[in-house]
Amino acid sequence: MEVNDIDLSLRFKHGIHTVFLFVDPSKTFNSIAKDLLEALNARYESGLSTSVASPDKTKLPSDHSQIKFALPKIPTDLSRGWIPLEVGETDTPASKGIKDNSVIAFAFCPEGADESYEPEFTVDFPSFDEDMEGQ
Repeated sequence: MEVNDIDLSLRFKHGIHTVFLFVDPSKTFNSIAKDLLEALNARYESGLSTSVASPDKTKLPSDHSQIKFALPKIPTDLSRGWIPLEVGETDTPASKGIKDNSVIAFAFCPEGADESYEPEFTVDFPSFDEDMEGQ
């Protein structure tokens, strides 16, 4: 993958995972979802872990159209939750005001879900206690 000077470095988060992608700001979210799913399939083919405490994994979707995005309610405090990002066919990071180094949560819709389905954006943040347990 060739990185251009104008590309945005975006952090896509789900569960305990963060996936960094360089994205052309004029690329559609449909195309970004394709790239994200390709990266996820290459790295996490058995699924994504939602939390450190649980061995359960979220199965990857079969189609990129099942990926939905959300922006943080408060960009400086990601623990405050997420606002679903409504994107149309031609929406891009530039058209949505997304800047370099932004954090975007992602979730998967079940196959066959209609437009009214609202996915839950789960992002797990390690706590100081969890960090100390590992030492």
